[in-house]
Amino acid sequence: MALRIDDISINTIIGSGSAISGDIKVNGFVRIDGDIDGNLETDGNVIIGENARIRGDVKAKSIIIGGIILGNVHAVESAKLLSNAILIGDVISHKVQIDDTALFNGHCISIKDDNEFTKVSDEYLQSKAIKAKVSL
Repeated sequence: MALRIDDISINTIIGSGSAISGDIKVNGFVRIDGDIDGNLETDGNVIIGENARIRGDVKAKSIIIGGIILGNVHAVESAKLLSNAILIGDVISHKVQIDDTALFNGHCISIKDDNEFTKVSDEYLQSKAIKAKVSL
């Protein structure tokens, strides 16, 4: 994916009432208010609205979650779970913030140092990939 300079303008919106089945790969800032049954990948920021539901993994620069994600989140810069958020899956991010009424069930890797973060997250992702292949 191309490097994004614009982190303010929303490039992609999946509106309320929309439902997508399949993986999505987009450029830039994304807002989700509908349903996705598949993985979401972007080089920008993601906002998951209160009524949004995602069944799949999300990979982004940063993420704010207000809805439901059943899958893993890999947000390099930051991940924030708002009070209504439900995340059933793992989080990998430099910085993680979870509001007190949010629901989170999974593992969390949050390391500030870039080199250590890269090393640990790569090892974790590799072990998950190996486990997924073994269970096939």
